[in-house]
Amino acid sequence: MDFTGKKVIVTGSTRGIGKTIAVEFAKRGATVVITGRNKNTAEIVAQNIRNEFNVNAYGVELDFSKDDITPALKEIEEKIDTPDILVNNAGLTKDTLFIRMKDEDWNTVLQVNLTGTFKITQYFAKKMIKKKYGKIINISSIIGFIGNVGQVNYATSKAGLIGFTKSLAKELAPRNINVNAVAPGFIETDMTNELPADIKEKYLEQIPMKKFGKPEDVANAVLFLASDLANYITGETIHINGGMY
Repeated sequence: MDFTGKKVIVTGSTRGIGKTIAVEFAKRGATVVITGRNKNTAEIVAQNIRNEFNVNAYGVELDFSKDDITPALKEIEEKIDTPDILVNNAGLTKDTLFIRMKDEDWNTVLQVNLTGTFKITQYFAKKMIKKKYGKIINISSIIGFIGNVGQVNYATSKAGLIGFTKSLAKELAPRNINVNAVAPGFIETDMTNELPADIKEKYLEQIPMKKFGKPEDVANAVLFLASDLANYITGETIHINGGMY
């Protein structure tokens, strides 16, 4: 797949799955916007991508926990104007049992994982509509489908992204804009690497393939949905979980 000339925003892309997605687009010639809560980190990742793949890459500070993210969105717009592809990957967890969950634990997770996606997508969808082209890919999670103890807030936000994807796909389809989702299972990241061995073993028992996925497995599905190979696919969710769900 070749993405030369395409402009891609990947939110939450200073590390983990988001960074891998951005790198895979850059490898194939795309201009990429790296976003994260730390401006310096985002700029370093963008610099490394520029050096390695000889493409345009920009680092922008974007913190969805803030009420007003318009300045960051305008900064992205100044750099690339209208994106061809928007990957909504930014997310966080604040895990705790439901009866102990504070308002802040609930509000912050929904603000970042769901409301943040709403805000950035609405901002750039308006521009995609004028261009009559766009690919929007939302990163959900297996937890949005199967639930998990201590993650009522996170599961709610990730399930919400599926309803968001299906409804927005119907609204934007007449404008030649595809909206799809990817739902990763357990993927090898900094977060899973820190899990105790016995917990890892418990999760592996639930995965028919008996292994965690790699960030590249998620990125490959995103690349497919962003490519012309998926032009007639919209409102769908691709599950990447080794058969777990």
